[in-house]
Amino acid sequence: MTTRWLTPEEQRAWRAFTAATHLLEDALDRQLQQDAGMPHLYYSILVHLSEAPERRLRMTGLAERVKITRSRLTYAVARLERDGLVRREGCASDRRGSLALLTEDGMSALERAAPGHVETVRGAVFDQLDEEQVAQLEEICSRIAGGLQGDGGTGCASSGDLPWRRRSTPCK
Repeated sequence: MTTRWLTPEEQRAWRAFTAATHLLEDALDRQLQQDAGMPHLYYSILVHLSEAPERRLRMTGLAERVKITRSRLTYAVARLERDGLVRREGCASDRRGSLALLTEDGMSALERAAPGHVETVRGAVFDQLDEEQVAQLEEICSRIAGGLQGDGGTGCASSGDLPWRRRSTPCK
């Protein structure tokens, strides 16, 4: 099999993309740690629960929405549960399943953290782009995510190895 090396243009685009994503994740984590005492991942979990019917989701569905492994979600939810922001319940329709539920304290924490988070996102991303570039960003990111999730692309996801389905076997 012949390696398809990146062209100089692709290499520059790739490095710009990785620099931007690493710096953005760092900025979001720093802001949320400072303002709300939580990392971006925990904030994302609270957001997804707040948008769900009755503020509750099955753990497997929550892992899929947040795009992380179930074991990583279990650890994060345990921490949020210890802080009183989330509660876990058994699933009435499936004894093996469990639900994560956003508590009132969790909703209050989310409401307090949201303004600073939105301001950081706006300053780091959207204030840097014009309207056309925002549309392009959405299109590009949606296409990349779709390919990685097996929506017509090639890669790890075509074998069903998405983070929320992953056990311990790495993608080959």
